[in-house]
Amino acid sequence: MPEETQEKTQMFQMEESAPLEWVAPGRPFQKRGKQFYLTALLIMLLLEIILFLFSQYMLMVVVLSLVFVGFALATIPPKDFHYRISFEGIMIEDTFFLWKELYDFYIKKEGVETLHVRTQAYIPGELILTLGNVEKEKVKNALLPYLPFREYVKPTFMEKSGDWLAKNFPLENK
Repeated sequence: MPEETQEKTQMFQMEESAPLEWVAPGRPFQKRGKQFYLTALLIMLLLEIILFLFSQYMLMVVVLSLVFVGFALATIPPKDFHYRISFEGIMIEDTFFLWKELYDFYIKKEGVETLHVRTQAYIPGELILTLGNVEKEKVKNALLPYLPFREYVKPTFMEKSGDWLAKNFPLENK
């Protein structure tokens, strides 16, 4: 009996001393200027006129709702999330992902440094964790015993298309 309680205590202590935990915003956020909102509204207005001419009223509602969601996400800063890398997996707020559910990871910098952990399952597909004030090397060293690190990940067609659109048709000047 004392051996069981000692074992449980050791497991609890191991879990308590997690390799790494931090608090950072829940998603990458960048404050937008007036030009961003005006350009987006003009593009939406142009799409709405075209859809109205073709009597696509439901599609007009979809475009309007997507612009609303985009404005809401661009205006309201995200709340801070609690991230934890433990010996059993990764915990984001109250959701826990076991190591066997995860595939590999890489770190990307698009304004804010983010950790991308790809999953075995199709949904969610990829966990995106903002690093905040945590050093990139600390996160990398904490994950390396459990997951392979990818220096380069080939961009998908959608990523290439999004980058091309952002480069050729920017919504705001930098």
